[in-house]
Amino acid sequence: MSDTEENKRPAVRWVEIDQDSCDQRIDNFLIAQLKGVPKTMIYRILRKGEVRVNKKRVKAPYRLQPGDLVRIPPVRVSTSKTPATVGQGLAKSLEESILFENDQLLVVNKPSGLAVHGGSGISLGLIEALRQMRPQSKFLELVHRLDRDTSGCVMVAKKRSALKALHADLREGRVDKIYQALVVGRWPNRKRKVNAPLRKNELKSGERVVKVSQDGKDSLTEFQVLRRFADVTLIEAKPITGRTHQIRVHTQFAGHPIIGDDKYGDDELNKRMKQQGIKRLFLHAHQLKIRLPNSRERITVSAPLDKTLENAIEKLPAFVE
Repeated sequence: MSDTEENKRPAVRWVEIDQDSCDQRIDNFLIAQLKGVPKTMIYRILRKGEVRVNKKRVKAPYRLQPGDLVRIPPVRVSTSKTPATVGQGLAKSLEESILFENDQLLVVNKPSGLAVHGGSGISLGLIEALRQMRPQSKFLELVHRLDRDTSGCVMVAKKRSALKALHADLREGRVDKIYQALVVGRWPNRKRKVNAPLRKNELKSGERVVKVSQDGKDSLTEFQVLRRFADVTLIEAKPITGRTHQIRVHTQFAGHPIIGDDKYGDDELNKRMKQQGIKRLFLHAHQLKIRLPNSRERITVSAPLDKTLENAIEKLPAFVE
């Protein structure tokens, strides 16, 4: 083996766990440390005892404690694929889309069409782009997710302690998420909520579809009418539970699917709306009401609709009683 090849070989790493990295499972810690390494390999090196904590073998559920010394074995990552890089245009757009930032948290107005993370044929998502844009940041992790075609507020934790605090608030219902959606037809004023259980199904093609089903998980969304037009209604949606595609399926179940939804929507009306400038899913994470992880101060962060959607709805024919 040449000197050059020898220099490229990964070396054993020793990581001391600080307060910000504690109380997470060792497998999740390794997944974050060994980005690009398949999970199967991570669990294999754990089983074989190549990973040690304080010189002892540990199993995947082990939770790290402050002061733990973790041995991370040398793992060669395939470099056959060059990682996608963030273009100047996307970097500039994301920097301009930052709605709130402190030393704990970042809130970004994610554009429609950008996945929150890479995978399944997507080489670059929001979180990978942010990590490239901020190489000095030791920790950047998604707090929650949005569908690729949904725009709006996304929280990114800058410290593990912030991630843990926000996850706890999400579980306890202390985070309010407010969406805006343009839906088919006249949404009734009296229709204030949809309470219908949802179940995920996977088609033979691998596509994931969610349906209302009695054996699904309890799911509740609250609704309010914001503005009426001739054929459509602009509504506010507040998901009380956090199921996959919840707002999209609940609006469809109510008989008023979201404009631009190619999975649960009205194809004919979608075509007509494309001609009027609405060429994407009209679902926007408009507002977050959260407690800041450190101070516990309650704040509201709002994301404006993009100009294309704003201009399109201003041109829609008005509703006439």
